[in-house]
Amino acid sequence: MIRGKQGVRFSESAAANHAALTQRAMAVTGSFGAKDPVFVGDGQEFAAPGHFTRSVSLARGSVNAIVRSHGDRFELTYNDAMSEATLAALLACAAPAGSPVAADPESLSILALSERIAASDIPVLINGPTGTGKEVLSRFIHDRSARKDKPFIAINCAAMPETMLEAMLFGHQKGSFTGANAASEGFFRAADGGTLLLDEIAEMPLSLQAKLLRALQEGEVTPIGATQPVKVDVRVIACANRDLPLEVEEGRFRADLYYRLNVFPLALRPLRERPDDIAPLAFAMMLRHVPAGHAVPWLGEPALAMLSTHSWPGNVRELENVVRRALLLAGDSTEIGPQHIAFDRAVRPAGEPVAAPAETNLGGGNAKLSNIVQLHEARAILATLEACGGSRVAAARQLGISERTLRYRLASFREAGIAVAGGRR
Repeated sequence: MIRGKQGVRFSESAAANHAALTQRAMAVTGSFGAKDPVFVGDGQEFAAPGHFTRSVSLARGSVNAIVRSHGDRFELTYNDAMSEATLAALLACAAPAGSPVAADPESLSILALSERIAASDIPVLINGPTGTGKEVLSRFIHDRSARKDKPFIAINCAAMPETMLEAMLFGHQKGSFTGANAASEGFFRAADGGTLLLDEIAEMPLSLQAKLLRALQEGEVTPIGATQPVKVDVRVIACANRDLPLEVEEGRFRADLYYRLNVFPLALRPLRERPDDIAPLAFAMMLRHVPAGHAVPWLGEPALAMLSTHSWPGNVRELENVVRRALLLAGDSTEIGPQHIAFDRAVRPAGEPVAAPAETNLGGGNAKLSNIVQLHEARAILATLEACGGSRVAAARQLGISERTLRYRLASFREAGIAVAGGRR
């Protein structure tokens, strides 16, 4: 008997022997399906059934560890079923390469909505800062659509020369312009029957936007040098990291094309605004970059605490850089610690004002501004915790932060020498 919705399946043995962990994982993986089935079993079981392309074997032990055997087979040993790292490691191991990895409630709701959108053929406009995973979400939609066995072609409108963009999108005939020594079908016809991702669409020239609009409206393209249009069946997903309504107002983007693309808009938040995604993404990055046959180090709680308090101006791309540095610095270590975490710039909690480098006197003292900010933050958090009877869950809800963030804040206060009474869950 196997439990769980489509995608990730948990064996009865795993659900019984690892209940605390599998119940938490089911709450996440049950939000959306996976392209290919993934099996999660108990370490005492035999190999996963043959129709599963990826499997995770769970075991309890004194030392946390991830072992990758041949293919996409993982053995996850953990000592605390309730720790953030354990859940994150399981989610990363269970996520097929290239698929979204998420645990934040809003991210999960976006994936669940995207799965419903995939069942239709309507255009999708994904907006979000650079490095938030717009292409990954686009591929997620394609892989769950009826077009999944057809091409998925992603092009970056900002990366192609403006003079060549039309020919590369719609194709051209031989001899239609200087240097056209052979005919080309173009990306639209190459993606026929499948999905075409137009990334950074706000960078597309206005003159070409009109031709794109016609292609979307009529379902046909006219290659350069041709006199007759060619029918195409393509689903278009557009991505932008700019405010497109503002671009329309300022005349840099056509209003008619915007409304044609904006049938179903999706918005991805910056990584700093979805902290519950950080740990699973970090483990997934490690699995991606640790070579096959090499030991996968564990991300320790102190290192995760550092990651959770960074503002992540570069979003997921920056996180990947930090993880790759950590793997290099850790060498043969079995656990990644704070000493292995190196950011591009000084770490500060997201949204907190940058501390002035000069010291500021307050009442004749020589306290640094950063210490004063931390002390005021500590007083506010401890007062809320006391008002909630010591309940971290209630205090976090009232403060508008996650319980995990509150736990790390309390730990940082203790390290700074600020007296903190132990709260209860």
